[in-house]
Amino acid sequence: MKTVFSLAAVAALGLTVAACDSPQEEAAEETAEAIEDRADALEDSGVINDAQEDAMDSQADNIEDAAEGDSDTLTQPVEDAAN
Repeated sequence: MKTVFSLAAVAALGLTVAACDSPQEEAAEETAEAIEDRADALEDSGVINDAQEDAMDSQADNIEDAAEGDSDTLTQPVEDAAN
């Protein structure tokens, strides 16, 4: 019984550590969020159109994906379905 609890504790700790973002990943997420916020503001003010906003959002997604080690081949279909 102790072994089961020990294994569960180790597995939980491993998942907790794996879920933490690295400082580089956090910085990339902040950069991506700033780009998305800027795109929203520019589109709302009429400086850019929807297509240009989408392009900026895509750039932000690529920055975030690269920091996470994701590739568009794997994530793009899911992102497209969510939008």
